[in-house]
Amino acid sequence: MANKSVFATIAGKLLPKATATNMQGAKAYAYEDEHALAQLAVTGTFGGLFYQDAQAELDKVLDVAERIAPDFLAQTAIYARKKGHMKDMPAVLLAVLARRDPALFRAAFGRVVDNGKMLRNFVQVVRSGQTGRKSLGSAPKSMVQNWLNGASDHALLQANIGNNPSLADVLKMVHPKPVSREREALFAWIIGRPCDVALLPEAVRAWLTFKETGEGKVPDVPFQMLTQLDLTTGQWAEIARKSSWQMVRQNLNTFERHGVFNDQVNVDHVAALLANRQAIARARAFPYQLMVAAHNVIGKAPCEIVDALHDAMEIAVQNVPKIDGSVVVCPDVSGSMTGSVTGYRPGATSTVRHVDVAALVAAAFLRTNRRCQVLPFDFDVRETRLEPRDTILTNAGRLAALGGGGTNCSAPLKWLNARRKAPDLVVFVSDNQSWMDAGDGGRTTAMAQEWAALKRRNPKARLVCIDIAPYGTTQMKSREDVLNIGGFSDAVFDQIAAFATGQNGPEHWVEQIKKIEV
Repeated sequence: MANKSVFATIAGKLLPKATATNMQGAKAYAYEDEHALAQLAVTGTFGGLFYQDAQAELDKVLDVAERIAPDFLAQTAIYARKKGHMKDMPAVLLAVLARRDPALFRAAFGRVVDNGKMLRNFVQVVRSGQTGRKSLGSAPKSMVQNWLNGASDHALLQANIGNNPSLADVLKMVHPKPVSREREALFAWIIGRPCDVALLPEAVRAWLTFKETGEGKVPDVPFQMLTQLDLTTGQWAEIARKSSWQMVRQNLNTFERHGVFNDQVNVDHVAALLANRQAIARARAFPYQLMVAAHNVIGKAPCEIVDALHDAMEIAVQNVPKIDGSVVVCPDVSGSMTGSVTGYRPGATSTVRHVDVAALVAAAFLRTNRRCQVLPFDFDVRETRLEPRDTILTNAGRLAALGGGGTNCSAPLKWLNARRKAPDLVVFVSDNQSWMDAGDGGRTTAMAQEWAALKRRNPKARLVCIDIAPYGTTQMKSREDVLNIGGFSDAVFDQIAAFATGQNGPEHWVEQIKKIEV
């Protein structure tokens, strides 16, 4: 007779066999290639993470990018930039595409390289040699030249901020042929060569005069050019009133330090801008950037500014779906979630951690769905008290403060099963590196087993796993009732809303990327 300990009948629906191991060596599911690239594209920042360094992440991206069809590679690069609001990753995918399919590269270039910072990122990536070539080549060189000649004067001045490479370096690499005498003068000025100052843009001439004399109105140039000048409080106030939403958010402490908020008129203006719905949309801001701003100014800036940041957060996550049935959100607060969302990058490490993003998503759901239950977890479900009427930032702070233990992704589902609860929607926000529930595990993951038990009580239940780290595995295989999606932009909420109401299936995220016309 067959060994019953091995061949015992499996209760319920046959669970898929785990296909991979995660960074802790525990059972997991690997993403299919297209899904893997999409997930890496919206979570990868090429910084040192809890489980892998930047080079390991890049190797993983390049490996998948070589296996993917060029058209999906182009579509993913565009999606990562336009919907995921990513910076380095779209440049890397575009550089791979330049080598694999020059025609598609030309078609995608302008939608990925949409400002001077992205142009410099792209050039840096290609010249590094990491994507298979060290020279730009004819197609990339031509597209960079076209961008330089087609960009506005202001865009070029903005591109002229920063190094490695600087815009001057880029100009020296590609030698664009100026389309006018004015553009020739501007290129020469950027490189540091003699030029006819009378042909420079008015803003540059005003900046040169102001720099020399300190007199007149503050010139209309990028913010970073103004920080080189010795300005009065009134001039700093003028800058604050003229700056974009993103620039104001990034420089609240600078304005405070220079006395801008000593005048109530300035306070009212900045507060109104920060909470402006249209300005927030144009800025393509991550909700967590508002969290950073609020943390940085609490106790320093006037209460009107802090209140405006709270209001801005409510607006930034307004597309969090409102679910008709019961909702449970499970933010991972384990130790591996305490690393920066950008990874460790010398001089550019974000103070926001993965756990802050997870907490923010949970708090946003609680704000929209007042009966939502939040089950933070590490090795087990953690007890905490949240008030739905509190602001998103307040509740997110309470959740993030719990961070610390090992990772057990099955813990919230086990907690629900023990209490015979079966919500209609369960949302996990995690790096998916579960290991404390590995045990024997059989052929699948503990999380899959607990989900199967919950489904027996509520066959219509749906599970969303938001992956916010570029490790490449998940604890639940995508299927009709399970959506795996990556990233920390507000586009994630749109996909959850459609999935929760049955408007799409588990592959809808990838299918949305495939619909992008190149």
